[in-house]
Amino acid sequence: MSCQHLAEAGTAEPATTTECPDCVAIGNTDWVHLRSCLTCGHVGCCDSSPYQHASKHFASTGHPVMRSIEPGEAWRWCFADEEIG
Repeated sequence: MSCQHLAEAGTAEPATTTECPDCVAIGNTDWVHLRSCLTCGHVGCCDSSPYQHASKHFASTGHPVMRSIEPGEAWRWCFADEEIG
């Protein structure tokens, strides 16, 4: 694995597994998939969702690695290096 962020990613548990809290806060229910930050456990919606809260979380915090929390998926994504692991 060439991405150091993926190699050193944390293990924070997701704050929720059923909704995007940022979407809920603005009254949106149209998220597509959920991602969880491995640094702090923040849950955000994916880039296929209208508000892209997972990407916005990276932009505002610098936390580089999110993982899918969709059933049956186990991959992780590094926003900093744009690499999947």
